[in-house]
Amino acid sequence: IPDEIPQDFTKIRIENCHLTELTRGSFSKVRTLEFLWLNFNEITVMNIKSLEGLTNLTELRLQGNKLTSVPWTVFQDTPKLKILDLKHNRLDVLPEHALRHLPALTYLDLSFNQLSVITKDVFINWPLYQIREREWGKEGLVSNVVLALHDNPWMCDCRLKGFVEFIRTVTPPIILMNSYLMCSGPASKASKFFHEIQLKSCMKPVASAPEANVTLPLGANATLRCLVKARPSPTIRWMYSQKIRRGFTATETQINEETIISHLVIPSLHLTDRGLYTCMANNFIGNSSVSITVNISSFNSSFPLPPPVPISSPDENTFIDIRIAKQTIYGITLEWHAATENPAETWFTIHFGKYDSPKKDMIYIGPGINSYSVSNLLPVTKYEVCITLKNHLPREGQCIVFVTGSDISELEQRERLIHIIVVVCAMVLAVPAGMYACTTEARVSCVDHCVDLCKKHGMQGHNLRGTERQGTFDSLQAASDEGLCRDSEEKPKNGRKTDDKLKGGSAAHLY
Repeated sequence: IPDEIPQDFTKIRIENCHLTELTRGSFSKVRTLEFLWLNFNEITVMNIKSLEGLTNLTELRLQGNKLTSVPWTVFQDTPKLKILDLKHNRLDVLPEHALRHLPALTYLDLSFNQLSVITKDVFINWPLYQIREREWGKEGLVSNVVLALHDNPWMCDCRLKGFVEFIRTVTPPIILMNSYLMCSGPASKASKFFHEIQLKSCMKPVASAPEANVTLPLGANATLRCLVKARPSPTIRWMYSQKIRRGFTATETQINEETIISHLVIPSLHLTDRGLYTCMANNFIGNSSVSITVNISSFNSSFPLPPPVPISSPDENTFIDIRIAKQTIYGITLEWHAATENPAETWFTIHFGKYDSPKKDMIYIGPGINSYSVSNLLPVTKYEVCITLKNHLPREGQCIVFVTGSDISELEQRERLIHIIVVVCAMVLAVPAGMYACTTEARVSCVDHCVDLCKKHGMQGHNLRGTERQGTFDSLQAASDEGLCRDSEEKPKNGRKTDDKLKGGSAAHLY
């Protein structure tokens, strides 16, 4: 805005410039100003006092700018304003009291903006409408008032009910520049004119469940259903205890204009999936919820797993790279990577438990998740953890065996991590990829021997990371590392039997 504008100007026109903001008192020195045209600039912000001092302003045109909102109290400084042109901006909200400070307004153009929902109270609260309503019927007392509201993406649901009814009752001297206002949504009313539709009052959500109790066998797929009636359409979400651990899939189906059914799919039920699931729905009026109880019909730990996918399935040959990414005093965090065709739709099963236990706990992990934390590990215990796709049984290359050390007596020494040894030498032939480590008594002879042994068996291509040490852990009690290496060399194909001898060592190195 030019600095030296003569103070007696009555008309200013600044168009097609790079004007981006109307600052406080932009034209306050030009108190005689009556016509201000600022069309086709790049104005995005109006200061609440940008029209300060313009008590004689009667016409303000801001067509073709980038305003997303207008500080409507700005018009307290322009009591004589008759023409306000805001078409071709980006206004998406028209507050209830937007026209309160425009008592003299006779032309308002809000066409070609982003308005979707407004209330009829915008016009009911307009002083001109309140004071003159009874006089408008008397010829000659009030001039015509022109409103331009077309070409906005009107959302014709219950929220627009009052406005639609107001538009239908508009008669002179109020004149709509284009009386054929059209709906943009929802889908059932898109492209219909206001005079063609009937809108119902808004209604807060009412949630219900066709089945409040669901009982299924272990390993079965479960689908929970939640029926919600509401106007306008609500936001629906599910609350359940395992939502962090398992990424269940929730989908919504529109039954009719005011009814939605939400489906929560629980793949391959696990014992930990038992419990209460809550479907919660809310819109701007209120909220509602309904709970569904999931029961498992058999709690026998020997319940058979679902049959594995046939060997011909491409998933069966998918390689899964597993590693221990983090360790705490009492647990570990696993991370894995699998090269699958549809990673966004692939879920995993973690098989975890003591090494010598024939039955392992199974944790189901939803698509998009590739880490899991295990806590409350016991000291001086050998564990096995396997990662498989979907409901496959573990196979070679998908497992890690590790041993925890003796308990730490000085619990205040929190910087000391739990002892973890990932077994390699005794398992290297049975587990061709994953984490590799050896134990040693403060010397590297065993490590070197293990590496040499691995090379002798042609394992160079299995990613033995002998030089990339990730952490050092305190000692375990008993058993000799020399026996581990010696037995591994003597019986390389019988690794699991040899590994059972491992109960401890000293200075474990994780690679």
